[in-house]
Order: sequence, then C-alpha cells, then structure tokens
Amino acid sequence: MVKVSIVEEKDVASSPYASDDESRHSSSESISSVESDLSVDETFYDRFSALKDIIPPTTRHSIASRISKTASFLKRGGKIAGNVVWVITTSALLVALPLALSLEDEAKIVAQEKEMLEQQQGAQQVTNLMATGGSY
Repeated sequence: MVKVSIVEEKDVASSPYASDDESRHSSSESISSVESDLSVDETFYDRFSALKDIIPPTTRHSIASRISKTASFLKRGGKIAGNVVWVITTSALLVALPLALSLEDEAKIVAQEKEMLEQQQGAQQVTNLMATGGSY
C-alpha cells in the first residue's frame, strides 16, 4: 500500500513553484469559479471562430491563398474535363452513330443476299431432281 504525505519545504518563499496554503485548499473553489465564467449560449461556431486568433495572420493568409489556388485549379480542371467529355460524346454521336446504323443496314443486305442465294440453290436442286426423275 502506498502512503501519501505532504512534505513542507523549509524555504518556501525562494521557490518559484511554491504557493501559499490557501490556494492548496481552494482548488475546488477555483474550478467552480471557472465553470461559472463559461457562457451558456456560446455556440460551436463561436468557439471555432475564436480559434483563428491562435494562428498568426501571415500563416492564415498563406493557408487561405493555398486553398484558394487549389479550388481555382480544381475548378479549371473540372471545366476542361467537362469540355473534353462533351467533345468526345458529341463526336461519337455525330460520327459513330451513323456509322453503326450504316453497318447494320449493310449486314441486313448481306443476310438477305445470302438467303436469296440459298433459295436459288434449293430451287436448282429441286429442278435437277425433277429433270433426272429421281427421288430424294
């Protein structure tokens, strides 16, 4: 078990860390006085905006200018990217869509020609069988 005891210094007045006996006993009183000094209607925004006094004005200006430059760069980059996407999609609609439609029409024509050729070959086989008088 640990035993805690208060050690009294002999030369209290010469020590920079020494305090009088009243402040030792009134620690609970000082805490209650600090709690009563706090403003009840203080909002989070008020506390957050008070933090700006911690950062020096030159540093705040540097941070603000960097954020402003970054936002400007991102805005410009987004605009350029949007323009590139618009050009690509418009070009695809104007070039690729008609090309795809013409290729589809060409495929239909080729399929029809193949079907007609098969019909002609089938008709020739039937006429050859009838001319020779044979059966299947």
